[in-house]
Amino acid sequence: MRTIYLDHNATTPVDPGVFNALLPYLREEFGNPSSTHALGRRARNAVETARGEVASLIGAHADEIIFTSGGTEASNMAIRGAAALHRERRAIVTSSIEHPATEACCARLERAGHPVRRISAPADGRLDPVAVSAAIDAQTALVTIIHAQNEIGTLQPVAEIAALARERGALVHADAAQSVGKVPVDVNALAIDLLSIAGHKLYAPKGIGALYVRRGVDLPPLLVGAGQERGYRPGTENVASIVALGAACRIAEQRLEDDEPRLASLADDLLARLKREVPSLILVGHPVERLPNTLNILFPGVSGRRVLEACPRVLASTGSACHADRETPSKVLRALGISADAALGAIRLSLGRSTTPDDVEAAASGLGAAWRIAAGAIPAISPM
Repeated sequence: MRTIYLDHNATTPVDPGVFNALLPYLREEFGNPSSTHALGRRARNAVETARGEVASLIGAHADEIIFTSGGTEASNMAIRGAAALHRERRAIVTSSIEHPATEACCARLERAGHPVRRISAPADGRLDPVAVSAAIDAQTALVTIIHAQNEIGTLQPVAEIAALARERGALVHADAAQSVGKVPVDVNALAIDLLSIAGHKLYAPKGIGALYVRRGVDLPPLLVGAGQERGYRPGTENVASIVALGAACRIAEQRLEDDEPRLASLADDLLARLKREVPSLILVGHPVERLPNTLNILFPGVSGRRVLEACPRVLASTGSACHADRETPSKVLRALGISADAALGAIRLSLGRSTTPDDVEAAASGLGAAWRIAAGAIPAISPM
């Protein structure tokens, strides 16, 4: 039987339109954008066109987009750059449920002497702007908050947080790797200074991303070299992947109005079907303020890994890390106050453009049967 891919938050397939856009830049259009001959000029024009396409999706100016190797590099550039910007402002305010790209960066700064204040999230994962604001003072260099939590899908009130932070003179960074292309993201509506994008979360290849840097914010670069990307990210540009990211953003902008409600409807149907299969199933995260495609659910009394092993047709992620014969529950789920035993039952189902109603029906049925097998309610049936 055809596998059902429900792991789009981990990575997306490359969109056919994206693939067709990048292919010439792996073949005949191989010029270096810094070269002044015709081949180089065409490469430079392609990079700048892509820069405009990325900017358009998030409501930015083209000159505010810096291409990177992905979301992790973009977040490192933003966080570490902001921390080094002023001698008098050294503190970082963040949350307890950030992506490792942010948390590891903050931890490194903390070891170097920067105060890091981590705001705890409530059970639904949505931060209280007032609680974040209370941690911001005259020493705060940066507030960095994930826009859409990658495991549970909860959307954060970034605009409210940013308004409070800017009153106190702090820069604001949002990790939007999971939200760009899934929900409307406008940097001016959010009133933020820095924003991270990961190409492989929105149907571009892996290894390409972007950092939005608001005009007037002059971060010190992490790398030095020949000065490409306004000196923020020197080195010969990855033209094919940059073109791909631009195409992915253009396609996302065209599709967003239709994709968002379609995915939300499919996710609602999947959750309803799963609750009929597993009556005591629990949805993690905010019930409304969430990504339209993401369900993090707790299967009672079993390991999520065991459920997926019993249902190999469904390709999804668990909320645990496996280490030989043991599992460790998700730090994010534990930070939300979920017990270790319950957190081990987590499975994240993230839908995408290729997901169909038939996929939803088959996935719910298969996962329900797999839960009963894992829980010992029915014997496993050997495949024919």
